[in-house]
Amino acid sequence: MRNRMICCDTEKGMIFVGYEHRTANSVRRIYYALIMACITGVLAQVRIPLPWTPVPVTGQTIAVLASGYLLGRWWGGVSQLIYLVGGAAGIPWFSGWKGGMAILLGPTSGFLVGFILAALFMGEASHRMRETRFSKILVIASIANFIFIYTPGLIHLRLWIEATNGAYPSIPELFRLGLLPFIFHDLMKIILCSSLICNIQSGSNNRT
Repeated sequence: MRNRMICCDTEKGMIFVGYEHRTANSVRRIYYALIMACITGVLAQVRIPLPWTPVPVTGQTIAVLASGYLLGRWWGGVSQLIYLVGGAAGIPWFSGWKGGMAILLGPTSGFLVGFILAALFMGEASHRMRETRFSKILVIASIANFIFIYTPGLIHLRLWIEATNGAYPSIPELFRLGLLPFIFHDLMKIILCSSLICNIQSGSNNRT
């Protein structure tokens, strides 16, 4: 059928094939985005509660940063949007096997929104980067983590504390609750994620 269309009308045939190719690519990317959303949910269960803060240490950052870089422009963000919307809809893949809108009203909601921003930033960086080098990925992943995840995370945490306690926390107190306890763990996850990305990209390049 495809060959007859191209032979009878080359222009229409090529349009058909091009549309079919784009559709297949979109389906494949949505599939990969869904897979990365599921991986994010699994790593969310790697959870270390801290007694002095409502924000736990989790393993999600690895999947968030990797999804942005490996899925490329936009699609890493799509994977984290699927994770956020799916969890809000009731899929129990938020930290502690929880789901539902209540999580989005809790202290960690800003960090979840930051996952989307960080993945989008990683995807844009992946699109612009001409070569995969560990040092570059490490810097980009650090920016994505400490700026694009923590900025909305800390803003929402401050608003949540004000709503529940009736007063804004001071900046040092906010950092004690939402930033400082997580720096070491995040650096370890960033290093692991950067190494993982380099190995995957290296293996892909060797196959091609």
